[in-house]
Amino acid sequence: MFTLLTNARVFAPKDLGRQSVLLYGDKIVSISDTCPTLPFPVATHDCKGKWLVPGFIDQHVHLTGGGGEAGFASRTPACSLTRLISAGITTVVGVLGTDGISRSPKDLYAKMQALNLEGIRAFMHTGSYELPTRTITGNVRDDIAFIPAILGVKIALADHRGSFPTVQELLRLVSDIRVAALLAGKKGLLHIHLGGLPEGFDALNALCDAGLPIHHLSPTHVARTAPLFEQAIAFARRGGMIDVTSGGSRYAPQEEAIVHALESGVAPNCITISSDGNGSVPRFNANGVVEGLSAAPVDGNIQLLPRLVDAGIPVEQALAMLTSNVANSLGISGGRIAVGERADLCVLNDDLTLHQTYAAGQLMFASGECLVRGNFE
Repeated sequence: MFTLLTNARVFAPKDLGRQSVLLYGDKIVSISDTCPTLPFPVATHDCKGKWLVPGFIDQHVHLTGGGGEAGFASRTPACSLTRLISAGITTVVGVLGTDGISRSPKDLYAKMQALNLEGIRAFMHTGSYELPTRTITGNVRDDIAFIPAILGVKIALADHRGSFPTVQELLRLVSDIRVAALLAGKKGLLHIHLGGLPEGFDALNALCDAGLPIHHLSPTHVARTAPLFEQAIAFARRGGMIDVTSGGSRYAPQEEAIVHALESGVAPNCITISSDGNGSVPRFNANGVVEGLSAAPVDGNIQLLPRLVDAGIPVEQALAMLTSNVANSLGISGGRIAVGERADLCVLNDDLTLHQTYAAGQLMFASGECLVRGNFE
């Protein structure tokens, strides 16, 4: 099945100007500044006045739900296919959160694979907040080496809900990740939920000082507090990737934090954005008791995009933080519009709201309506 998207202003995320993009099956097969005349049947969509951009890659979504800090009734539910595609997400990485007791990596694996079968691309990190790490096979090395869709390990640091591992324990964990990733041909990541405790990036800097490559470290929620973000800026200037959460965990509007990072000398390609979608956002009082609870929106990334542009961040840079930068950080393909790439695409209106979502060449969302639904939706 051929699909032709014509008259779109294409951001790949580099601005390619007005182009026509031809899809065949799940691949992009042609990009041309003229509208081709084709000798075979083709479904044509006129995208005049719209932008064609890579599908968003969200590297931090609680696919099986999050929460639980206020009892079992406070666990957020699992994430549906329609919530993802209506947010322009065509690639997602599932993570566990505080609750590594009643939720497990096996459950997350099943949900991730269900999304792959339903049409989008999904990966996961093993583990949750604690150390020793909960795994599928029994150890981190085997999870990463033998399960293709597992990209790394999730852990929490500088958070009162974490397990406060020593630097030596973290060195062993990152060593396991590195060795398994080398064997499996992956980048291999320690994906770090950073809380608001004062130690912040101390352990991450210690790992780098010990000689571990900085590209194995993937800190998120880095704009939670102003002091933490200053540490994040220093980490990024050291060559690390930093991930800003669009759906919560912020000391200021996210666009202002990102502008500050850029003005402080952080390279644009060192910044990524994820939603923390479907994760709980508890509010603790001074005594550590939960006094309020909400869930982070799955559509935080697409809601943030126009605010980034309005804040003066160039469109190409803003889009890269949601697409190609994320792919580079994860060590996966995608996040780009190019011949031979998987046809994961979003068509945006001129106000940067979502018009269409294509996943693997299939039109899944159009004009506010999900055309494909998961089972039981």
